[in-house]
Amino acid sequence: MTRIAALLAVLAAAFALFYAFSRTPPPSPSSAPAAAFSAGRAMRDIEVMGATAHPVGSPANAAVRDYLVRRMTELGLSPRVQSDEAIRSAAFGGEPWVSGSHVENVIGLLPGRNPALPALALMAHHDSVPGSPGAADDTTGVADALETVRAIEASGRPLRDVMVVITDGEEAGLLGATAFFADDPAAKRVGFVINLETRGGGGRAQMFETGPGNGAAVDLFRRTTAMASANSLSVFVYKQLPNDTDYTVAKAAGIPGLNFAFIGRQFDYHSPSSTVAALDQGSVQQMGEEILGPTRALADEPTLPAKTADAVYGNLVGDFIVAYPPWAGWILLAAIAGLIAWAVVRARRAEELRWLDLIQGPGLTLLFLAAAALALHLVRRLTGIGVGWIEGRALLARFPLYEVAMAFAGVAAALLTLFARALGETRVATALVAIAAALAASAFGGLDATALVEGAIVLVLGFLMLGRGSDFTGGWLGLLVVGLLLALALQILAPTTAFVVAWPLGAASIIAHLVAPTQKAPPWLRWTCALALMILTAAWTGGLMHSLLQAMDVPELPALPVWLAALALWPLLWPRPGSRAASMTLAVFALAGALGISLWLHFTSPWTARHPRVAEPLYVLDQNDGHAWRVSPFEPDPWTSAMLTADGGKVRRVNFPTFSKPVWAAPAGAATVPAPAIDVTRAVDGTINVKAVTDPRTTLHLDLKSDAVITGGTADGKPVPMLTEPGKWTHFIWRASSGLTVSFKPLGRGTLDVRYAAFTPAWPAGAKPLPAMPSDLMGWDLAGSSVAIGAMRSTW
Repeated sequence: MTRIAALLAVLAAAFALFYAFSRTPPPSPSSAPAAAFSAGRAMRDIEVMGATAHPVGSPANAAVRDYLVRRMTELGLSPRVQSDEAIRSAAFGGEPWVSGSHVENVIGLLPGRNPALPALALMAHHDSVPGSPGAADDTTGVADALETVRAIEASGRPLRDVMVVITDGEEAGLLGATAFFADDPAAKRVGFVINLETRGGGGRAQMFETGPGNGAAVDLFRRTTAMASANSLSVFVYKQLPNDTDYTVAKAAGIPGLNFAFIGRQFDYHSPSSTVAALDQGSVQQMGEEILGPTRALADEPTLPAKTADAVYGNLVGDFIVAYPPWAGWILLAAIAGLIAWAVVRARRAEELRWLDLIQGPGLTLLFLAAAALALHLVRRLTGIGVGWIEGRALLARFPLYEVAMAFAGVAAALLTLFARALGETRVATALVAIAAALAASAFGGLDATALVEGAIVLVLGFLMLGRGSDFTGGWLGLLVVGLLLALALQILAPTTAFVVAWPLGAASIIAHLVAPTQKAPPWLRWTCALALMILTAAWTGGLMHSLLQAMDVPELPALPVWLAALALWPLLWPRPGSRAASMTLAVFALAGALGISLWLHFTSPWTARHPRVAEPLYVLDQNDGHAWRVSPFEPDPWTSAMLTADGGKVRRVNFPTFSKPVWAAPAGAATVPAPAIDVTRAVDGTINVKAVTDPRTTLHLDLKSDAVITGGTADGKPVPMLTEPGKWTHFIWRASSGLTVSFKPLGRGTLDVRYAAFTPAWPAGAKPLPAMPSDLMGWDLAGSSVAIGAMRSTW
């Protein structure tokens, strides 16, 4: 029982430490010293700019623009507005997507003592997505930029110019940043960028992206920041993701920089619930304090950080960041290898290690990871909450409970796996548990192929690994050797990520020596140091688990930090004779807690006035056949069902042009909606022109497909990739504009298919009004819009 009590104490202390390190600070009041960052002062701007949704091109966004001009004038930044037509293209699913809009960037300048030096740019965006006030994304970024430049100015005139670049149209496809770096002369003076973003409504901001060759920039950040949160794993992972921010444009232009965002309270991301009242003001404060030091240092340094080798870095304890060049990782791994080799030699001399246990380390590791993955997957599945951003909101509404359930599942998986390995002859029991877990995952939502595969892996590995028992030392050293091999592989393939395994592995290797009975130091001293290292390692891996749990639809990812924590907690997790009943009892309680919470999440409603479910009612009029529809992209709840059937129609699934998937729709009474005028003409030189004239309030989705090879594709006169392959669609999304003209020259005869959907943010005056929404329901994105759809074909 002493071991179990120690394990519970270590886990409790680790959680307390993790919680203390992950909390945001109290916001500083408006009366804070002038040279300090104050969330109280920043909130004044957030309260004005984040009062209502303000997407690009909207009157509300124009009001935010005007407010920014006034605020920058008050700060002495001599603001100006860059008004431009911006176009940006990308490829998704093998097809071109082209976005365009009129944008209005607001650019201010705090003059430095030496204007000949490259300027530092503080960047954020002032537009929101439709339907969301965007008090976090990115009103907080804008307000933090303004408060930061105010604090710098209060400290005296900086050495170099500090630009404040508040872009427009970021949510529409990085359009404001594209316009600034392509067309504004001031962009050529920018030598470094600090970009501020958010992806939620709270939590600690992290410096999650850098430019290439970040060693010197990371060193400056580490030396000058406060309340820091950053690691090189996030930089590596972000490079692999399709996500973009305004810094993506600057980075493509070769400009170094640091990118910051907080991602807690993701329920509020791009949501109507992203209000001033819901915003964590501690996040405003922490992000501000994190960027103020580096911004001030960059503004006063005579030279900007040079490109050097990418650094390996991360928070070791709290705000303390360790950083070193990749080559130093080899020295760290050599030291860890020496510790493990020493432990192996000592164990062999004491006759505590069988070579077979060491050789079976990879098999035990795979069994551990598979069992943890299956347990985590089962918990996620039993919540009954579907996969996808909208579906996952039911989980985000009660995310802390979900985290607790997953932590319980990890503890249960670790205890049960080690219990089975220690006891031996548990193959049948392990197989039954694996089969039961895999089948249980299929109890809700139909056959779960992932759980069946994971269960089969556990079953096979169990039969291979659990035919006989193992001892404490052999099993532990086997896993440490595997950890070393994994760290070596990462050091070779992706050196900036190797620390994720190397740091907890190093702690576990030290613990292995501290608890060895052959050590001559007093036991109380050795175990005090070992327990302290266990607490720190469990807290650190808990932070990693917290980050990985943000990927709700890949619940197996936290199996890695569970395994890494087990390397350090092995002396407390291993079921020694005399305490095996206590180990099994704790494992059962942990598993019951995980399953109980997941089932509670399944069978109780998450929706409240603070965390409402979403609805997106649309009125769709088909310009080709005159049919009108009441539409919902989301599965109908009672309110949505009443909305859909308000005109007496029957609900069914319908495919509409340009919509990404079938929607729920019912016939509606006739009404008039704003519709684009689409005209396809052929010029004397053979050029095909597709001209769409729209209401400036309208967001136009225009898709084109041709069976001909084309050349010279342009959108509003600017070259864009389009119709790159015969038979494939090119997708245009145009906002805040009176229309769009697409031109291209076909090489020979052909046809052009055109389809469109024009979204206007207003319910038709002639349609039956929408019913009032209850307090636990909110309109999402384009809710309440009128949509004109149509299709046509042209031949030449």
